Amino acid sequence: MSIVVTGATGALGRLVVEHLLTTEAVPAGDIAAVVRDKEKAAGQAARGVELRIADYDRPETLAGAFRPGDRVLLISGNAVGSRIAQHTAVIEAAKAAGVAQLAYTGILGGPDADFVLADEHRATEQLILDSGLPYTFLRNGWYTENLTENLAPVLAHGAVVANAGEGRIASATRDDYAAAAAAVLTGEGHLNRAYELSGDTAWSYAEYAAQVAKATGKEIAHNDVPAAVHQEILTGAGVPEAFAAILVDVDEAVRRGRLAGTSGDLARLIGRPTTPLADTLAAAVAAL
Repeated sequence: MSIVVTGATGALGRLVVEHLLTTEAVPAGDIAAVVRDKEKAAGQAARGVELRIADYDRPETLAGAFRPGDRVLLISGNAVGSRIAQHTAVIEAAKAAGVAQLAYTGILGGPDADFVLADEHRATEQLILDSGLPYTFLRNGWYTENLTENLAPVLAHGAVVANAGEGRIASATRDDYAAAAAAVLTGEGHLNRAYELSGDTAWSYAEYAAQVAKATGKEIAHNDVPAAVHQEILTGAGVPEAFAAILVDVDEAVRRGRLAGTSGDLARLIGRPTTPLADTLAAAVAAL
């Protein structure tokens, strides 16, 4: 039996592998990384992690990615619009192999998440339920890095622009979510459960703008604009129209409170408070 992480060289996957490697109860040889490019995973292999080469977009390669009894983390693909086919291929391969657990990184709210970015996550959860596999749904909320890694335009224009009104976001860091994934892969009592994962504290875009101002010493305004105006601003800045529409739709979901939930599940799984927005922002500013 191995603990298997798909997408193991991605932004989230590599952090999950790192957490597994620092778990004393899990020998490196019991960790398997499913990757497309073994060169990108050379560092993991050098530490004893088994590499299994496979590609979500090539279902035939997934046949050897899993073994009977494996505990598997399916990290959702990042190609919006293609993910159902990709995830279906992984689920079918996992079922054929007879894995003991299929954990999936979905989105906060699960079946109640009523925005476009959540559509493929809801569909994937249903595919997993239909498969009959023992599952764990890790319904990740917003990543703080979605904002802090894109500070340049905020600083250039002196404004945080959104169409979320006074809606709030209970974000957490990728590392927080990675630690939770490692916990459910190595612990007991997590089968056939869904966790609503989010930060301990929800914040508004106005509060985020104030935090950026404090961290940088610059004047940063919060400009709340209509959805159509925000769409024009994003596309005018070079964001592809389809992706801009998704971002605008997410802000509308924020306005409706869909990313504000603070269940406490994430802090309980990782055994500590989630990382405060101010800490992640300070690190991002220091890295500029």
